[in-house]
Amino acid sequence: MVTMNRLSVKEPDDDSPLLPEAVEASATTIVFHRQKLITTTDPGHFFLSRRDNLAFSLVLLFGCYSAILIPAYFPLDREASVSDDYPQPKDLVLLNQSALLLLGPCQRHWCLNHLKPLACSTGLLDIPVFVQQDMLKPWDLPPPLGLQGSEQHLALALASLPQPGLPPSLSREGSCRRCVVVGNGGILHGSHLGSHIDQYDIIIRLNNAPVPGFKRDAGSRTTIRLMYPEGAPHSPNEYQKTTMVALVVFKSLDLDWLTSVITKTPLSFWSKLWFWREVVDDIPLRPENYRILHPEIIHKTGQVLQTYTLKQGNMIPTLGASAVVMALQLCDQVSLAGFGYDMQHPQTRLHYYETLRMGAMKAQVVHDISAEKLFLRDLVVAGAVTDLTGAL
Repeated sequence: MVTMNRLSVKEPDDDSPLLPEAVEASATTIVFHRQKLITTTDPGHFFLSRRDNLAFSLVLLFGCYSAILIPAYFPLDREASVSDDYPQPKDLVLLNQSALLLLGPCQRHWCLNHLKPLACSTGLLDIPVFVQQDMLKPWDLPPPLGLQGSEQHLALALASLPQPGLPPSLSREGSCRRCVVVGNGGILHGSHLGSHIDQYDIIIRLNNAPVPGFKRDAGSRTTIRLMYPEGAPHSPNEYQKTTMVALVVFKSLDLDWLTSVITKTPLSFWSKLWFWREVVDDIPLRPENYRILHPEIIHKTGQVLQTYTLKQGNMIPTLGASAVVMALQLCDQVSLAGFGYDMQHPQTRLHYYETLRMGAMKAQVVHDISAEKLFLRDLVVAGAVTDLTGAL
């Protein structure tokens, strides 16, 4: 135990002053204690000055804005963030079957010969693919099943197209050709079919389905991108290896948009208000690389789907089903990749390029997805088309 004795200072008996050494020591001690008190209680040592506080706030604010804006202007590679779940192909059997299909020779008129057993085959043959000048005639139905009421808009759009009809490179009179229609379904995610898809003669894609960042599963080339204005990709990179854009007309204003994009004449502010989402003003393609999908493709596809559904009235098919019917007009052999929505499993991936789940499809009421799946399944069973991803 340590005992501290009480320290006392005895005043001198006489009135003599302290020695100079004592006075100096006493003064030094007092100053020391005052400095210690200031050091431990002065709030200025705990808080920044106004100038330092302002500088620190500006640095913090700049850091927050950078964290938000940099990813927006310089997005990360979506393949790294979305597709790395499958470092290996998720179905080697399907991948091997796809490889074997490409190793074999192209079979002339394969689709036509295998469509004959189907009851709906007559409605799927000899449909014009693109609208051209000599097809100007009265239309019985409005868009998208016809062009009734859009004749003037159509005339202006066709006038801006140097080659509105079917180009010689897509004519069936040429050599045997293989088509692949690349759907947007999540079943394509992790398939590793990209290198196979790029080997097809004609590669058809839908709306804004991305290519850069997803080459491993979806390939890199595009022969025809089938789309409407609101579905057109905004990034110029999506058009780098694109041969043709084919417009699907859902309203007269869609034709005005096409004319605007080709002629580089901006649409009016009032016209843009009628699109249900922002549309792109410019596409880095030449005028000869545009076409207008013939509405008979949409109409005939809808008529075929009517036999698979209980709904009454004109059916509006998805772009996917319409693209398959278009491919049947262009190619001897047709393959599908990324088709087949699995509505029984709402937590599965809806699209190959995002994490949105299948349950989101229940909110849409325009298309009959179940009828389309039955139709496409019949095409697969008949051997008219090949399902590369196995969801049909």
